[in-house]
Amino acid sequence: MRELTLVALPDVPEVRAGDSLCALVLRAIDAWGRELQSGDVLILAQKIVSKAEGRTVALDDVVPSARAQALAKAADKDPRLMELLLREAREILRVKPGVVIVEHRLGFVMANAGIDQSNVDPDRGAHTALLLPEDPDASAARLRSALRTARGVDVGVIINDSFGRAWRNGVTGVAIGVAGVPAVVDMVGHEDRAGRALKVTQIAAADELAAAASLLMGQAAEGLPVVLARGFPYALRESNVAELIRPRAQDLFR
Repeated sequence: MRELTLVALPDVPEVRAGDSLCALVLRAIDAWGRELQSGDVLILAQKIVSKAEGRTVALDDVVPSARAQALAKAADKDPRLMELLLREAREILRVKPGVVIVEHRLGFVMANAGIDQSNVDPDRGAHTALLLPEDPDASAARLRSALRTARGVDVGVIINDSFGRAWRNGVTGVAIGVAGVPAVVDMVGHEDRAGRALKVTQIAAADELAAAASLLMGQAAEGLPVVLARGFPYALRESNVAELIRPRAQDLFR
């Protein structure tokens, strides 16, 4: 039998710049009343990682350029947010009222460069914005190392975020940073039940787990940004999120 258990850890407080994610996770696990085990995978919402790393920006401190002002007019958005978007993006791909699709500097093709204003700073509300972590893989690796030092266990870590999809409605969780978890599981050469060798199948394992965790995290006021997965069906290994990003030379749509 295969069994995968997902638990949204309780009692995670509001995260501030400089907070220790390791200490936060361990307190939540202790509140759950169980032990962290080798082979577990922890999925953290991007938002708490960005907050802990001080990626909150006060919009009053942002001076929009002429390009940002023109983009804001085309997209019907705050010019200050468009200035942040331009700083975070490698390339703007599409613009329409309400959304700007970019290639982020981390390689993700996404809406609004991942800049978010929901559940960012309860004290300042709409006057702040949150950027993605500088290096989500490194963020995940630091947490994994700290947990190993603190509890002597080898776990995987995924940082997830909510992305839209080009040909489907709605958002779903995807991995934007991984450590110790296979981002992609290559099944090429494995046989199916009829004995036929698989030729192209690659499983976006980190994305699948990120999406499952998002079901528990929610998208509004749930306050459940850390999920522990037990029973992940693939062996943990060193990895990085670049495995999930299709090279531009293989992109049929750009």
